Order: sequence, then C-alpha cells, then structure tokens
Amino acid sequence: MSATETLTDTAAIADNLRRVRERIANAVIKAGRKPEDVTLVAVSKTKPIEAVRAALAAGQTVFGENRVQDAMERWEGRRGGLTLHLIGPLQTNKAKEAVGFFDVIETLDREKLVRVLAEEIQRQGRAPGLYVQVNTGEEPQKAGVIPVEADALIAACRTTYGLEPQGLMCIPPAGDAPRPHFARLASLAQQLRLGTLSMGMSGDFEDAIAEGATHVRVGSAIFGSRPYPAGA
Repeated sequence: MSATETLTDTAAIADNLRRVRERIANAVIKAGRKPEDVTLVAVSKTKPIEAVRAALAAGQTVFGENRVQDAMERWEGRRGGLTLHLIGPLQTNKAKEAVGFFDVIETLDREKLVRVLAEEIQRQGRAPGLYVQVNTGEEPQKAGVIPVEADALIAACRTTYGLEPQGLMCIPPAGDAPRPHFARLASLAQQLRLGTLSMGMSGDFEDAIAEGATHVRVGSAIFGSRPYPAGA
C-alpha cells in the first residue's frame, strides 16, 4: 500500500466510523433508548494493521476478532485501553489462549466448551465476559445452540460450572429478514434473565438496535468490503 493509499484509507475509515456512529445514535433515539445502551464492536478480522490503526486513531476502542491466533498476533503489545471480543467459533484446544487474551467470548455454544472454559477461568483467575451463541435459524452448518436448548446450556453454566453468562449472540441466516431473529433472541434473553444482546452487523444493525441490541458487530461499513489477504 502506498503512502497516498494509506492516507486515503485512513480518512475513509475515520469518515465511515463517524457515519456508523451517527446511524447508531439515530437508531437509539428512534428506539427510545439511551446512547450508552449500545456498544459498537468494530470487526477487525482479516484487516491489515494500517486499517486497524486508522480506526484506533478515530477513537474506536472495542474490536471483534474471529480467530484466537490471528488476534493474538495482531494485538499483542497493543492492548492498552482496548476491549477485545472473540466473535468466531472457539475450539476447546484454544480455550486457554482465549481466556487469557480476550475480554469477551461471544461464542459459547456447547457444554464441553463451558466445562473447559470454567477450568481455564479457575486456573488463570481471569474471567472474560461470556455470551451464549444462539443459532436462531437452526441452520445445521452454523455454530450456536438452538433456541430450545439454550435454557439447559445456561442452567449448566450457572449450576454445574459456576459461570454466569452475560448475554446472547446471534447471526441470522443469510437471505432471511433479520428482525424476527433479533426479536427471537431478545425474547429468549428476557426469559433467561440476561441483559446483553450482541446482534446486528453492517447491513442490519439499526433493526437490531430497535429490538434491543446492546452490542452491534460492524465490519464492512467501517473498513470497506474490498478483500484483504487472510491473516493480514
């Protein structure tokens, strides 16, 4: 990337962030909620460090990453004042690193993972925030507990493993109208006495906010949709 391209991208990302924040603020007002009710999670996965630096320079401090190893390589030594969310599927063999590195793990979806995380939290004395991922569309190829099994998983977290999840996360099926999925997740969270809802991405976060999202995960609306090399 040339110096000119870097400057252009830096200015574009700062402007994109401003626009996204304005859209969030407008959606919050329309929903009759408070600005502090919604946190923007900038999805920095696969983005080059120049793009991430531009977001940091524009005041963004909360970021989402898909892979444990990629995040550790990207953010090691740059953690001061930041909050990092793991928003991709977590394998049990990466639980140790995830507990030690992330502030929030959004993709808790099975009892085996709950058990391993509980062991690591006890061992490390460090407790990241935990969200349970719900597969609201019940898609067989997608991670997440199906809605009818969420209650049992939450109960196992609380009673068997001594963990208290903060909230729920979902990714609606591609091609479906997202708002019914957001409403379903919000209803489930209310039933399970959970106050945090991570839902909504670049194309639908206003709908998510209208249904009660507390965290929206936005990538392309901030960083653009042009492809970046994997692991860049």
